[in-house]
Amino acid sequence: MSSDSLVKVKPLEVTPGLKESVYLAIKEAISRMDIYSGEEPPKLDERKLATDLGVSRTPIREAITRLEQEGLVKTFPRRGAFVVRKTKEEILEIVCVWAGLEGMAARLAVENASDEELSSMRRMFATFDDSHEARAHIDEYSATNISFHQRLIELSKCGLLKDIAESLFVHMRAIRRKTIGERDRATESIIDHMRIIRALEARDATMAEQLVREHAMHLAEHIKQYVDYLD
Repeated sequence: MSSDSLVKVKPLEVTPGLKESVYLAIKEAISRMDIYSGEEPPKLDERKLATDLGVSRTPIREAITRLEQEGLVKTFPRRGAFVVRKTKEEILEIVCVWAGLEGMAARLAVENASDEELSSMRRMFATFDDSHEARAHIDEYSATNISFHQRLIELSKCGLLKDIAESLFVHMRAIRRKTIGERDRATESIIDHMRIIRALEARDATMAEQLVREHAMHLAEHIKQYVDYLD
């Protein structure tokens, strides 16, 4: 099993909001995982999580129950709790919904974000002067790519949109991370990002929304044609 497919958490301080802290820590750890590597979905080891977080198993179980209600975790009798993997059809639906949400986020960012905030999008890619640089440092570029999409949602400054997007982001992040190194997608990605950034800086809401939607649908097309490990 890849080290990226393990749930990695750090000890927590005991506070009145401990249950919430445990839940958020496990959810954040899941969001950083490579969910789609390995033959089986990643397993949540209650004992190890309790040890790593420095808490009893009770808040761990409560957090797992909450995550199961959200559809991120599935518990099987006598087997334990596993992170949910989506099917190819489900991932394609998630990408399509994400395209709509992120497209609206781009439009709202044009209307609501400051010039400095929009410029921060360009600075994310300062170390990737060209597609060769992105391919040569694919792990670093993958992290920047994910941060770009998170930042775009934040710059919409729409709390409800952000909350809805967060429910999809665990799987969007995982599938983007998994596919970014496939069939030269890093090159396509950096080209798309630069176009999106130019539209944002030009305050062209219609173009920014269109480019963001197209960027997401490029991912959907790649999944349709080349991704067979979701079947």
